[in-house]
Amino acid sequence: MQKLIVIVGPTGVGKTNISIKIAQHFNAPIINADSRQIYREIPIGTAAPTKEQTAAAKHYLVGTKTLTDYYSAATFEQEVLPLINQPYNILSGGSMMYIDAVCKGIDDIPTIEEKIRDHLKTRLQQEGLEKLVAELKEKDPQYWAIVDKNNFRRVVHALEIIEQTNQTYTSFRKRKETNRPFQIIKIGLNMPREHLYDNINRRVDAMIKEGLIDEAKKVYEHRHLNALNTVGYKELFEHFDGATTIDEAIEKIKSHTREYARKQLTWFKRDTDICWFYPSDLNYIINYISQQ
Repeated sequence: MQKLIVIVGPTGVGKTNISIKIAQHFNAPIINADSRQIYREIPIGTAAPTKEQTAAAKHYLVGTKTLTDYYSAATFEQEVLPLINQPYNILSGGSMMYIDAVCKGIDDIPTIEEKIRDHLKTRLQQEGLEKLVAELKEKDPQYWAIVDKNNFRRVVHALEIIEQTNQTYTSFRKRKETNRPFQIIKIGLNMPREHLYDNINRRVDAMIKEGLIDEAKKVYEHRHLNALNTVGYKELFEHFDGATTIDEAIEKIKSHTREYARKQLTWFKRDTDICWFYPSDLNYIINYISQQ
C-alpha cells in the first residue's frame, strides 16, 4: 500500500526543510499543502519554497495558480489524490482544512464573494443576530435546528452560503469521512513557543528585506480577492491606505503571524493520530516512518 507522510505544524517551525530531507531519504515527492503558496504572484509573503528547494526534491502545487483563479479545499482534494502514486508521498503544509480534505474528504463549501460577506456583516450590525437567526430558520430549518444560535459566525456563514448559491447550507454539509486507499502517517513539528516566536519574527524581517513590500504593491489592485485575505498583505494594504506606518504594519504582521501559529497548533493538537517531534529530531522521524 502507498504511504502518505503528512507533515504539519505551525508557520515558522521549519516544515519545508524537514520535508525536503525526508523526501530525499524516501525518494518521495512533496505535495504542497499551503493554501497561499499555490499562488505564483506572492512567493515572498507566503514563504514559498525557493528554486533551490524545489530542485532538491520534486514539489507539486507550488505557484501553479494565479490570484484570480477560484480555488478551495475541495479543489485541492481533487488535484492531490491523483498525485499520491509513489510508494512514499509527502503532504506538507500548515493549511488545516487542506490537510483534512486529503486525509478525510471535505464538503465542497463555496468561497464567499466579498460583496456578500460585506452585505451580511452590515446586516448583522444593523439588524442584530436574532433577526438573522429567524431568517435562517425560514430558509434552512434543518441547519437552524442544530446550529449554536448564539454563534454569530456560524449563523452568518450559513446565510452567506444561502445567498450566494440559492441552496441551503445543509445541502453542502455531508460530514462523511472518506476511507483512503493509502496509509496515512502524520508527523507534527513543534518547538518551545519562545523559539517559534523568534523564528516568526526573524522570518518576517527577512521577508521585508527580500521585497515583501514591493510584492504587496504589485498585487494591491487585487486586495479584494480571498487569496490576499491573509497575514502579511492585509497589514501592508492598511499601510498603503495610510492607516498605519510601515513599522506598525511590520509589527502587526509579526503579531498576527504568531496568533495564526497558535490557531494552527490548537487545530492540529485535536488530531490524536499526529505523532509530534522537534524539527531537530530528523533521525527519529525517519525511523518512526520506516516502522509504520
